[in-house]
Amino acid sequence: MRTIYRFATLLILLVIISGCSKNYFNTQPDNILTIDEIFKNRNQSERWLAGLYTLVPDVWNGDTFFYTYTCTTDEMDVSNWINPVINSGALDASTTPTRFMEYSEKIRLASIFLQRIDENDEIRNAVNGQQLIKQYKGEARFLRAYYYWLLMKEVGPTVIAPLEPGTADDNYQIPRSSWDECVNFVMSEIDAAKEDLPLNNYTPGSTSEIDGTQTGRINKVIATAVQSQVLLFSASPLYNGNTEMADFVNLDGKQLIPQTYVPEKWAQAASKAKEAIDMAGANGKSLYKVAASDPFRSAFLSCRNLFWDGWKTEGIWLRASNDIANYEISIAPRSTQGTGYNGLAAVQQLVDDFRMSDGSSISSDPSYREDDYVSTGNDYYVAGTNVMFTMREPRFYADITFNGSVNPAVPKPGENNSRVEFFNTGTSGKAGAPRDWPKTGFTARKNIHPSFSVNPSVLVARPTMVIRLAELYLNYAEALNESDPGNPDVLTYLNAIRTRGGISALPQGLDQNTMRKEIRTERRIELCFEGHRYFDVRRWKIPNEHGSQQGGIFYGMNMDAGISLSDPAFHKRIAAFSRAAWQRKFYFLPYRQNEMDRNKLLVQFPGY
Repeated sequence: MRTIYRFATLLILLVIISGCSKNYFNTQPDNILTIDEIFKNRNQSERWLAGLYTLVPDVWNGDTFFYTYTCTTDEMDVSNWINPVINSGALDASTTPTRFMEYSEKIRLASIFLQRIDENDEIRNAVNGQQLIKQYKGEARFLRAYYYWLLMKEVGPTVIAPLEPGTADDNYQIPRSSWDECVNFVMSEIDAAKEDLPLNNYTPGSTSEIDGTQTGRINKVIATAVQSQVLLFSASPLYNGNTEMADFVNLDGKQLIPQTYVPEKWAQAASKAKEAIDMAGANGKSLYKVAASDPFRSAFLSCRNLFWDGWKTEGIWLRASNDIANYEISIAPRSTQGTGYNGLAAVQQLVDDFRMSDGSSISSDPSYREDDYVSTGNDYYVAGTNVMFTMREPRFYADITFNGSVNPAVPKPGENNSRVEFFNTGTSGKAGAPRDWPKTGFTARKNIHPSFSVNPSVLVARPTMVIRLAELYLNYAEALNESDPGNPDVLTYLNAIRTRGGISALPQGLDQNTMRKEIRTERRIELCFEGHRYFDVRRWKIPNEHGSQQGGIFYGMNMDAGISLSDPAFHKRIAAFSRAAWQRKFYFLPYRQNEMDRNKLLVQFPGY
């Protein structure tokens, strides 16, 4: 698997702070900073704080994110390159990809920072120094709670360590806290952090001008948006009255997943999502939209350009450093200038879930066909393309690359490179490369810039949107539909996403179950490839239901066939790859065995 190695500026201090106990630093040579010296020096203390940010997820990074999550769900396949252990069924305590150790280290470093930063007289005596220390403590407290939240998403109810950093002699035999205890802890810690955080990252002396140098720094808007996520998960079926998890208990019999359904949790989630939306709106955030004379083109550009032009408008939490270059080269077809890797396959079921241009499903629209080819092309596909890829909603053309689609990047010179050919002998087909072809006959397209080129290298730098406003709209619509079905805000916020995406608004009068399906489909499409699907199917408890299966056989076009763009032999659904059958234990990742060996009060999730 090819890898582009990139270094973020925030990683500078990792070697220095990787074992930060006082005794450790005191035993180092004289030319190594001690922990006392770090917290006397403003620059070193601020580097320590910057180091706490390095594990904020980058959903476009394969090694740290989408190989673990996106490529193990019904969105994407990467089995020509690697086979994640959950897909093969080999997931256990020795192979788990959980980042427990990494998150735990950041949690400990945050606690040390909170304990020691008040000692920094250099910061305190600076202009506005006391306010700076207050803000820094708010950031560290939030990040400590946030890493607990990431742990909870991975392993479920987790171990909550003492807030004061301990020593090697302390007792670390600590059982898991219950899910509700974990939620209450994270929420209360974020609430405490918000007392010390700015509303937004304004330039000094301004209450309206955003300071671009502070991109990604935690503020009240970001903190409230994360709380929206926490409460949405906590209200969901996996965590709310889940009697299937009755056997998930500590050694003393303590129940770890709530067994009694509490409907008020949905109302709490709705309230927090609306609070986050209102805060974001008051601070200048809105759904990103591009105006064009053609409504379809406007919707397409709004969704495509969102990731490089729209993040200032829609981005709630931004990650300045990312691995977008490696992601782009991995989804770029081989016909791209310099030759892309062409291997991040989009799963057929996701392709099918994108709607027709009028908002109907492919199964309910009589114009959807798989046995005919168009005689003329347009901005999205060329003449000879199968009709199944035509008349689809604008987001389909922004997010999915298919046989006959216009090349999403800068094409190589030469005949036919401006189009994508996934049929067997095509420019990006199976016959032309040992492994650099998508098993399904589709690749992801979202967030590849049209000027992208491998050689000469052309990369448009832009931040990762860790959270964006559209997610908050969908959080709110979902929670409100569960707590107050029929509330007009459900349609208001859901339709805002639909119409921005170029499909018609849903009418009034839909029942709660129908709305639930529409909201889930909207999350499926709007947020695809952005790191949500893995967790959504789990929290909804639908990973083995029709249309959202996470294991078994997955389908695609016939990559072994086709000698021309319009060859019917290629446009035939076949079994493209298979994964291990879904098992209940896959709801959570297991703790690593070394942690189980250290902490004798820690129980593993049943099944591992």
